[in-house]
Amino acid sequence: MARKQATYWVGFDLGGTKMQANVYSETWKVQGQRRRKTKGYEGVKEGVGRMIDTLREALQESGVMPSRLGGIGMGCPGPLDLQRGVILDTPNLGWKNVPVKAMLEKEFKCPVVIANDVDAGTYGEYVGGAAKGARSALGVFPGTGIGGGLVYNGDIYHGTRSSCLEIGHICVQPDGPLCGCGRRGCLEAVCSRLAIASACIEAAYRGQAPHLLKLAGTDLDKIRSGILLQAIEEGDKVVERILIDSARALGDGLASLINVLAPDVVVLGGGLVEAMPALYRREVEARARAASMAAFRHQFKLRVAKLGDDAASLGAAAWARRVVVEHGRR
Repeated sequence: MARKQATYWVGFDLGGTKMQANVYSETWKVQGQRRRKTKGYEGVKEGVGRMIDTLREALQESGVMPSRLGGIGMGCPGPLDLQRGVILDTPNLGWKNVPVKAMLEKEFKCPVVIANDVDAGTYGEYVGGAAKGARSALGVFPGTGIGGGLVYNGDIYHGTRSSCLEIGHICVQPDGPLCGCGRRGCLEAVCSRLAIASACIEAAYRGQAPHLLKLAGTDLDKIRSGILLQAIEEGDKVVERILIDSARALGDGLASLINVLAPDVVVLGGGLVEAMPALYRREVEARARAASMAAFRHQFKLRVAKLGDDAASLGAAAWARRVVVEHGRR
């Protein structure tokens, strides 16, 4: 009897600055990988062309023919139409109403499934990272904004057509700073890297953060997670205080979600957490447990994400397999 050929799955992570394609075996071992700069400013045609080239190069490295693909999963930023496989709007790329599912299916002759990039990252941690084996896993990723995702009984929790869990827009300070969504006091307006960087620049301007001033001046674009960590290590106590306060506010917002969702595992990820995992885990967990209802306070485990840049690629590939094979749909 002829041995059945193995099926491979591709995970693609489309970001504002980079794109990454990973080819996986059925046991989620990476067989080939390619990364490129996204260059969204070049336009949709060129951008999709770069995606196709990146996928082809990853397949070439893996030695896997497109005919052996079970499917391609894509983690995409911005509002999506999940049913039609359309990127509705990506502010960082300038793309609108791009039918990536149809375009890639035509090119590679296999099913293509799209997911929100944060949902894909959470699913990746569920499949092979910090939330592996959990019944329900909540992912929280503070960065430029604050993204969230939920895996429940093996499925990504989302709406009929679009993703959900807009954690960044939970209100934690009713009279707080103005958020990009137009409301005040959203978690994103208080705890995102942008909010933290703005507060640190004010401190530097007032002479309270001399090391940060020397490292980055008052240029918002230069205030990255690694720079904040360096400023703290060199003695800027006010920068550490700002980060601690933001982590505690994140814990307050997280407590509201724990009371509603009762997750087994909460995964903290993103650039800020990767740069300062001990600080974030300590402060977020302490506040989240203190602010949660007694019934849920000790029923969740809080863990730092393990997979880094590979989380969304793995999650997208695994979600594509879940949709195509187990749910029998495309």
